[in-house]
Amino acid sequence: MHPSTRNLATLRLMVPIVFAVALAGCSTLGQSSFGGKPGNFADVPGVEFYASDRALAEAKAHFQQRNYGHSATLYKRAVELNPKDAEALNGLAASYDRLRRFDLADRVYTQLHQLTGGTVAYYNNVGYSYLLRGNLISARTNFLKARDLDPGNVTVANNLQLLGSSYNVAQR
Repeated sequence: MHPSTRNLATLRLMVPIVFAVALAGCSTLGQSSFGGKPGNFADVPGVEFYASDRALAEAKAHFQQRNYGHSATLYKRAVELNPKDAEALNGLAASYDRLRRFDLADRVYTQLHQLTGGTVAYYNNVGYSYLLRGNLISARTNFLKARDLDPGNVTVANNLQLLGSSYNVAQR
């Protein structure tokens, strides 16, 4: 093998290694591990390399563990990878609600409504968002729309019951 060919081969092997080392060094900067602190979003290392289904699965797991900052970051990535994923949009809006970032949640709910129209999940989640904000009238309006679409939905029935409890506490 000619010396210049050997040097070119070595260079071709070194470039990916140098690039990988540089990325590894950058991905650890600013890491945080927190859950549902209002207004905080997680810095999830390597999130730009996620596939939509992987981001969605991990987002759900973080949401269930009440790590809303991480779930918001991963749901956002899932939406970026698949903008027409209603489940990811619902999860992103719910994560924003739990972080008390209602301004961002409203934007996502608008996007979701444009994509799916008024579904049971949409009205239920918007109702819950208003419940978290203390807007009981708007919460009730949305829960009733969800119930009209699916009268036997247990989640909607539970939320209406929760709303009734909230109303009773507000009256005291």
